[in-house]
Amino acid sequence: MPVKACRILAIANQKGGVGKTTTAINLGTALAAVGERVLLLDSDAQGNASTGLGVPRALRHKTLYDVLMDKLPVAQAIVKTALPGLDLLAADPDLSGIEVELGQTPRRSYRLRDALAPLRADAVYDYVLIDCPPALSLLTVNAMTASDAVLVPLQCEFFALEGLTQLMRTIDLVRGSLNPSLEIQGVVLTMFDRRNSLSGQVASDVRAHFGDTVYKTVIPRNVRVSEAPSFGKPALIYDMKCAGSQAYIQLAREVVGRERERLKA
Repeated sequence: MPVKACRILAIANQKGGVGKTTTAINLGTALAAVGERVLLLDSDAQGNASTGLGVPRALRHKTLYDVLMDKLPVAQAIVKTALPGLDLLAADPDLSGIEVELGQTPRRSYRLRDALAPLRADAVYDYVLIDCPPALSLLTVNAMTASDAVLVPLQCEFFALEGLTQLMRTIDLVRGSLNPSLEIQGVVLTMFDRRNSLSGQVASDVRAHFGDTVYKTVIPRNVRVSEAPSFGKPALIYDMKCAGSQAYIQLAREVVGRERERLKA
C-alpha cells in the first residue's frame, strides 16, 4: 500500500447554515480521536471554528490572514488546541477584506496552496480540514485550489439541491483552470429531522442524484451539538454520547475508510 500522505479537504457550501463549521470541528475532533494528525484551518472571517475550539478572539494573535498576506510562514501561525492531535490555524475579521487587499496580486488564487506546501511536503498532518466561508469568494477559491478534494455538508431542506448545483459548477471551474485534480470527497447530509417527511425526501433525492458520493452517515438535528460551541467545545467533548456526536464519529470512520480505499486503488 502507498505511504499515507497529507490529505487536504475543503469543507464547502456557499449556502450558510448548513453545518460546515460544525462538521469541520466535529469531524476534525473525531479524526484526532482515532489517532489521525489533524489541522483545522479556519478560513471564515467570522472565526466560528476558532471559537468552537475554545480559542477566543483575544488570543488569536497569529491567523490565516497573516499567512495569506506573507507576514508569517504557516508553521508559526498554527496553535495547539486542548485536544491532542488537533491543531488550529485561526481566522479573524481581517480576512473579510483580503479580496480587496490582494487585488490583482499574481497567483492570488494560489496563495493558500503555496502556504500549505511545506506541511504537505513534510506530511506534518494526515488531514488538513479547511472550513470555508459561506460564499464563493476568493477565500473559497483558494481553499479549493489548495485541496485534494471537497467535502460538502448539505442540509436536508427544500433549496438544498439548488445550492449544490451552483457549488458543483464552481468546483468544475476550479478544476478546469486552477486545480485539475480536485475531487468530490463526499456529500454529507446534515440537520436531518426524522419527524419531518421533507428531510427524508431531500435525502432520497440527493442519493438518487449523487449515488455513492453521498455518505451513508446522516447527521441528525441535535440540541447538544448546537449548544457545544457556546462552551468553546466540540460536541464530541461536550457530550460524546449524544446522537450528533455519535454520527460524527461514524462519519470519521467513513472518511478514513474512503481514504484507505483510494490508496488501494
